[in-house]
Amino acid sequence: MQIHELDCSATRPYVRLVLTASLAGFGLGLSLIVAIGAQNLFVLRQGVRREHVLLVATICAASDAVLIVAGVTGLGLVLETVPWLVPVVRWAGAAFLLTYGLLAARRAWRPSGASLDAGAAGGRPVARRRTAVVLTCLALTWLNPHVYLDTVFLLGSIAATHGGERGWFAVGAVTASVLWFFGLAYGARMLGRVLATPRAWRVLDAFVALVMIALAMSLVWP
Repeated sequence: MQIHELDCSATRPYVRLVLTASLAGFGLGLSLIVAIGAQNLFVLRQGVRREHVLLVATICAASDAVLIVAGVTGLGLVLETVPWLVPVVRWAGAAFLLTYGLLAARRAWRPSGASLDAGAAGGRPVARRRTAVVLTCLALTWLNPHVYLDTVFLLGSIAATHGGERGWFAVGAVTASVLWFFGLAYGARMLGRVLATPRAWRVLDAFVALVMIALAMSLVWP
């Protein structure tokens, strides 16, 4: 009985360290991802349209998990030795965001008349729509320099302060990412009634255009 009590008391500090690291990773990961950005707006739009929702949420969560693990395992230190990489990603991301924003502005200025139900059809073959969605989702994720600065550098450096428990820090951050993207994608369906008219979609596209263009400008003129 005494041996059992000693074993339990010996494991309590480790359990406390694991919980602290996991909660810290969860909190930081969630705080970095909930801000309004290009990726979140795209996930929201796909969720409202009910178009490839599972695919989009999976791509975003999986990509975030890869970046988190890369940051925790030290890729951030490796990237610091390649200083020219960040400007390249910054300009490529700015160009993509600007293009996406202009396309959204065009939809807002010259609407196709599609509502929520009609918008899900899109008038294109399913395979082509799926490919376009996948490529757009990947570009919005991997061409965003803030992803590398926040997820790889910042999160990775803070994870290092947890020493041997940095793996649990990564688990917490990945959990936050999965819950956020799937919650946002499927929770967006509740906005279906609000965005069931062509006029509502014009307002949404106008908002998307403003945010995307502003993000693109912020990348080249910090």
